[in-house]
Amino acid sequence: MQFDFSPVHQVFSQLSALPCEIERLFHGRGRCYPSLEHLTIDWLSGQIMCTVFKEQDEGWLDALRACLQEFMQTQIGKQTVQCVFIQHRYRADHQVEVLYGTLETHPVVNENGLQFELSLGSKQNTGLFLDMRNGRTWAKAHSENKKVLNLFAYTCGFSVAAMAGGAKQVVNLDMAKAALKQGRRNHQLNQHSLETISFLGHDLFKSWGKLRKMGPYDLVIIDPPTFQKGSFALTKDYQRILRRLPELLSQDAKVLACVNDPALQSQFLIDEMHREAPSVAFIERLENPSEFRDSDPQGGLKCLVFENQAR
Repeated sequence: MQFDFSPVHQVFSQLSALPCEIERLFHGRGRCYPSLEHLTIDWLSGQIMCTVFKEQDEGWLDALRACLQEFMQTQIGKQTVQCVFIQHRYRADHQVEVLYGTLETHPVVNENGLQFELSLGSKQNTGLFLDMRNGRTWAKAHSENKKVLNLFAYTCGFSVAAMAGGAKQVVNLDMAKAALKQGRRNHQLNQHSLETISFLGHDLFKSWGKLRKMGPYDLVIIDPPTFQKGSFALTKDYQRILRRLPELLSQDAKVLACVNDPALQSQFLIDEMHREAPSVAFIERLENPSEFRDSDPQGGLKCLVFENQAR
């Protein structure tokens, strides 16, 4: 059986040089390339990570390996790439298969002049979602002299961007204390003083009182997982957040609310916000990075900006 990897070959052939910063090179998950819907390829500042999200025929995997090996014979591949590996995301252990070089498990990478430490080889996610780049850029541009609340903070990418944009204080909240520890490291990599940054390893729904006392906030970022067993189901629990959101907001505060479920459109979040927090009005949807092209404009990440208009 023949497998069509010509779109991947084309991406590699068009490279005159690899990017200076991290970047998605190939986005099959946008469903624009038949038979490659479960493949992404990322450039991680020296390393190429191919993620396979669903189990594939061995012939398909061999075709992918051949495509990567062919690229490594080019001048760019030989001179620039330190490691090429495949993450088999569908396996319980997220097995990593190194095809070339030696895997650096905790590289420090750059995005828009900011530094982030990744975690490769043992976890499902690297520590930085590349499709959220425009969201972090927006947060940086709208944080000057603001008090920022970063809900579901993960490794604090938004917080790092906010501090770089001149935020006067940032509060990060996430149940995963290991992720917050990596977030602390990300702030330190960017020479941010931790005196004005809080890291709360709490369950959001048990922490409203604490958050309210620490507020109000001029910017709130809500970037929850689609589903987290035992703690969060997006279609059920987002309403619980939005219902109490006005308690946390200063006058004219902005909210960046995100949803990354392909089954849900932007209108889901717009309608829920209008129902649960009618004073918080929809302003705009941020565009996703151009390399995250999707056959359905509503299928990828949705980052929506709202503003508190209560008087």
